Amino acid sequence: MAVQFKAIIKEDGKGVFHLFPGLCKGCGLCIEKCPVDTIGWSKELGVFGTPAVEPGHGKPCIACKMCQLVCPDCAILIEKVKKENK
Repeated sequence: MAVQFKAIIKEDGKGVFHLFPGLCKGCGLCIEKCPVDTIGWSKELGVFGTPAVEPGHGKPCIACKMCQLVCPDCAILIEKVKKENK
C-alpha cells in the first residue's frame, strides 16, 4: 500500500512552495542553497525530531527551484506562478 504525504502549500513571490514534512529530515541544504533566503528554520519539529523548514523568511521566492534540486528527500516542489495576460 502506497503512503500519501500531505504538503504544506504557500504561495510566495513567483512560486508556489510545496513542502512535504513527512519526507523532510531537516538537513538544511535548501536553506543553504536558496539565493534569496526565502527558506528558514521552522519553530516546529519535523517527523524525525529535527527542525523542519518553511518558506517566507527572507525575500519572496524567485522560483529558481534550487531548493527542489538539492533536496535529497524530494520533500520540496516548486511551481512557477503563471502571469495572467490582461
